[in-house]
Amino acid sequence: MTNKYMYFIANWKMYGNLSSLNTLNKIIKFSKSKEINKGRLIYCPPYTLISAFSKKFKNCQIGIGGQNCHESISYGPYTGSVNAKMLKNIGAHFVIIGHSENREKGENDKLINLKIKNALLAKLKVIFCIGETLTQKKKKKTEFVLSKQIKVGLNSVKNKSNIFIAYEPVWSIGTGVVPKSKDLFKTINFIKSKFKDKSPKVFYGGSVNPQNINDLKEINNIDGFLIGGASQNTKKFIDIVKKTYT
Repeated sequence: MTNKYMYFIANWKMYGNLSSLNTLNKIIKFSKSKEINKGRLIYCPPYTLISAFSKKFKNCQIGIGGQNCHESISYGPYTGSVNAKMLKNIGAHFVIIGHSENREKGENDKLINLKIKNALLAKLKVIFCIGETLTQKKKKKTEFVLSKQIKVGLNSVKNKSNIFIAYEPVWSIGTGVVPKSKDLFKTINFIKSKFKDKSPKVFYGGSVNPQNINDLKEINNIDGFLIGGASQNTKKFIDIVKKTYT
């Protein structure tokens, strides 16, 4: 059981359509109950649903975010791209940047740094994802990799008050394998130690589900969870939140 104010971010990835709005009624009702008075729910649906989700959540405290954004703050000839200013315009207040699925497609730390800076300029709060691969873990390079991702990704970002860190070990995402509690505690502490001033909130992401949340909630330096597959099921998402506080 925890008494901390926790964040629960639902990353829907490339799932959902307009009919998915009907599944949100239970989460809206839940968000207004006393069971969630110490937590913040944030949904990051595909771009196509951000506006509809924003309208759906108009009369409750559920936040809305995008799953990525283009590195340019200006409009331009970037077919298929959406920038931070456009996300803000359709109702988003958060954006996920640096997710391993996008890093795998070629996003590097310098590009991620540009995206973060421009997201902040657009007045979005950034959920900055970092994490090591299985090969890097086996070579005991976890701390080296995380240090580099933080240093380059947040280069010249002076005000970090609107930055959240999401630690997502690449080898855990979608595999059902979660780091050992003692290892996760140590890694979260390491991440927080990289900030001279007040450390940003640090979330954990990677196969979070109703079955393992009882163990994860006991790691007292975690400030929230970035949840993928389980968040697409309203019952599972609510179960995760409830179990965090019981």
